[in-house]
Amino acid sequence: MHDYVNWLRHASPYINAHRDCTFVVMLPGDGVAHPNFGNIVHDLVLLHSLGVRLVLVHGSRPQIESRLEARGLMPHYHKGMRITDAPTLECVIDAVGQLRIAIEARLSMDMASSPMQGSRLRVASGNLVTARPIGVLDGVDYHHTGEVRRVDRKGINRLLDERSIVLLSPLGYSPTGETFNLACEDVATRAAIDLGADKLLLFGAESGLLDEEGRLVRELRPQQIPAHMKRLGSDYQAELLEAAAEACSGGVARSHIVSYAEDGALLTELFTRHGGGTLVAQEQFEVTREAAIEDVGGLLELISPLEEQGILVRRSREVLEREIEQFSVVEREGMIIACAALYQIADSDAGELACLAVNPEYRHGRRGDELLERIESRARAQGLKTLFVLTTRTAHWFRERGFEPSSVERLPAARASLYNFQRNSKIFEKAL
Repeated sequence: MHDYVNWLRHASPYINAHRDCTFVVMLPGDGVAHPNFGNIVHDLVLLHSLGVRLVLVHGSRPQIESRLEARGLMPHYHKGMRITDAPTLECVIDAVGQLRIAIEARLSMDMASSPMQGSRLRVASGNLVTARPIGVLDGVDYHHTGEVRRVDRKGINRLLDERSIVLLSPLGYSPTGETFNLACEDVATRAAIDLGADKLLLFGAESGLLDEEGRLVRELRPQQIPAHMKRLGSDYQAELLEAAAEACSGGVARSHIVSYAEDGALLTELFTRHGGGTLVAQEQFEVTREAAIEDVGGLLELISPLEEQGILVRRSREVLEREIEQFSVVEREGMIIACAALYQIADSDAGELACLAVNPEYRHGRRGDELLERIESRARAQGLKTLFVLTTRTAHWFRERGFEPSSVERLPAARASLYNFQRNSKIFEKAL
């Protein structure tokens, strides 16, 4: 019960922030076929019940492949795009049509455990995407493979205003009555851009973007994406990154890549500070800056547990308010997750690094190193030559970053006179 209450309290700011926002969600055909699909539907219905305006774009690649195989037809690709001749188009229409009906049926269920139990949820779809043929590239005719020409922004917004979930399939229609096979990533990206969506949510097999060592990359700027795409090559993660980057360049503030295989991945990404996938955003998601008086409350919340453990020296609110200009902080979505302070020692060219603290949930990054670099830079700007630190529990961390063992005798007189022999802190120094 305590964990549930705690989660709800931390999620409440996001519940308020997401209400009346427009989210475009892209779920590939692999995700629809996955056993976790039912849980994803529950989560989408929950978002809808919380006031989120939802546009769901589904894919159909594995379903098309199975129909081609059943008819003895060979799939053909060029530069990663399917060549859709007339027999292939029949398979595409069959697969997409059945998927659309299956998704609409699933969203229409009166789910006993869903937030929409007992109420009717409307799903709307139709000829909302206008397409054009790709044509001939490098001498290759793509036939009925197309690209998005226009998304019916006014029509979709009208449906969203009526509290419908809008379902878009990877098919588009031309003014001449032709049908074109589209990439679901293209449909989702263009829909997000044309609608001015607040978020584009992309489902993939992995938790998000993984680095060379298989670790989750939690945040990216668009300018960092090309290097990752070059590393990934033709991997599907590269397609998701390309879609996220295109959405950002088109004005979508944030794109998220999450796993369709992990139960609750979507909710974890949207309703927790650390998320569960990869965020691609234009703005800086996390910032290191100098502290202001408004940060005192956040600083107290961060350092109080460490003071109770005896790791940090106790500081009252009054002391923090008086010394706030000495602090640098790392802020993440309005929350202070790390801090450090620089005190110039009187009558000397030395300073003291104090109160270096990082929220336990965020110690997997380099935030401590970033703060240390910032403190050292501030110290040099003030003309200081030596940086001292007194610690009881983190000696090795400072040794690994160039601090050498020191003593009370090495401290400037103004600081040595305040040394607490009962606390018996180890002293280290670093030449700047």
